[in-house]
Amino acid sequence: MTTASSSRELVHPGRDEIRLESVLHAFSDPMRLMVVRHLAAAEDELSCSHFELPVTKSTTTHHFRVLRESGVIQQTYRGTAKMNGLRRADLDALFPGLLDRVLAAAAGQEARLTHASGVTGTGESGG
Repeated sequence: MTTASSSRELVHPGRDEIRLESVLHAFSDPMRLMVVRHLAAAEDELSCSHFELPVTKSTTTHHFRVLRESGVIQQTYRGTAKMNGLRRADLDALFPGLLDRVLAAAAGQEARLTHASGVTGTGESGG
C-alpha cells in the first residue's frame, strides 16, 4: 500500500495489492457503480464535485474511499479539487475483461429497468 506523507496525499494500493474480492465489493453498491460508469465514460479525470450522488456528503466521501482503497480509482489533488480517475490499466491487467463486463451488465440492467418502468433518461445524477 502506498502511504501518504502528508494530508494532501492519498493512500492507494499498489497493483499487486489489489484483490478481486475488494474490487467486487466496490462494484456492489449502486452509488459506487454509478461513479465507475461515469469515470469509464469520461475522457479525463473528474473532480468529486462533478458527482451529484443522492446521498449525504459523508456517505459520498465513504464511497470514494472504498473505490480508492479497493484499487478501482486513483485520486489526486489538483489545487483544491480532488480528481478521480479509473485505474483501468491495473484492473484490465489483473482481471482481464472484468471491468468491461461489469460496465456492460450495468448498462444492460439500466436499459432493462428503464424500459420496464417506461421512464426515459439515465436515472443517474451528476451527468
